Amino acid sequence: MARKTECIAMLLAGGQGSRLGILTKNIAKPAVPYGGKYRIIDFPLSNCVNSGISTVGVLTQYQPLELNDYIGNGQPWDLDRNEGGVHILSPYQQISGTQWYKGTANAIYQNINFIDRYNPEYVAILSGDHIYKMDYNEMLKYHKEKNAACTIAMLEVPWEEASRFGLMFVDDDGAITAFEEKPKNPKSNKASMGVYIFTWSKLREYLIADEAKEGSSNDFGKDVIPAMFNAGEGMYAFRFDGYWKDVGTIDSLWEANLDLLNPTVNIDLDDDNWKIYCKNSALPPHFVSPKANVQNSLVAGGCMVEGDVDYSVLFSNVTVEEGAKVEYSIIMPGTTIKSGATVRYAMIAENAVIESGAVVGEDPQKTENKEGWGVTVVGADVKVGKSAVVTANKMVAENVKEGETV
Repeated sequence: MARKTECIAMLLAGGQGSRLGILTKNIAKPAVPYGGKYRIIDFPLSNCVNSGISTVGVLTQYQPLELNDYIGNGQPWDLDRNEGGVHILSPYQQISGTQWYKGTANAIYQNINFIDRYNPEYVAILSGDHIYKMDYNEMLKYHKEKNAACTIAMLEVPWEEASRFGLMFVDDDGAITAFEEKPKNPKSNKASMGVYIFTWSKLREYLIADEAKEGSSNDFGKDVIPAMFNAGEGMYAFRFDGYWKDVGTIDSLWEANLDLLNPTVNIDLDDDNWKIYCKNSALPPHFVSPKANVQNSLVAGGCMVEGDVDYSVLFSNVTVEEGAKVEYSIIMPGTTIKSGATVRYAMIAENAVIESGAVVGEDPQKTENKEGWGVTVVGADVKVGKSAVVTANKMVAENVKEGETV
């Protein structure tokens, strides 16, 4: 039997991220850039190491190459260890046969042998598409105090948003008494964050039973957790009241980036007591020309800014030429906005080129089609031609010709 480990983490990073459209055409959702220099997966990995969890399995499936390359040996997160550390777990490392992960629970089931190597008392199950800072060790202490089989991180959300989430009813002791899965008319606003701690001996039993159950969708929220609840296992909610954002949609990813510029929103990425680590090679300082006008924006290293930038996030090596305007937008690494171009309320993926005079996106206050307004997205390596127009709520995966309107 392996030497016992108190708690290991399993990070679910294999989803296709279809709601992010062309942003995840060639990369897994957790590898999508965020905040000027980070990737989404930096947050759960940093939370693990800051919480004292030094064994992390990252379960990949969809377009894993860039994510695998990014994580590497785990050194940026202090997870390059002789014992434990970070491990990439593809669907090919499994108990029997060769098949894709069928669901979140099946993904963990296929890696039972990996977990058993560390003989943990507890397993944290984490998602790879959330922006938040959380001390999992505090949640583990709570789990142990309650002698729980399963503890679910809980966030109280605004009532008008509650129908988007899996909801819980909780008694005065923190015990979960009922669930609602994305109800039309919610009766609770206590939402599951998709962060779980399980007692491994219990979870192991339920994973094996779920795999054997005909017709199961092999999902934690739909199958395993309801089975544990119906069997009367001790299930508790751990209250979280910090910043948390599910960035699984275009709108939420855009909002989460711009939240970094909002003084009323507390996402302190400079907190020395809880660093968010990332793999970020040394870049030259950014350059802002005296002709430029940059207001309330985040500009990463290697950028060259000669135009106007307002309330936007510019990732590394972005160029904004003289006479170009960028407003309320997220510009990902290596993109060029040429002179006279205007980008507003948009997300531009890596290495795109917006040619001179082009207009991408629309101001929601000035658009003629208020009902159909949405954030405009331009895919990686796409060129928007001179004087072309890309209207609101469009997702552009192919080059746009000069003068064309889409």
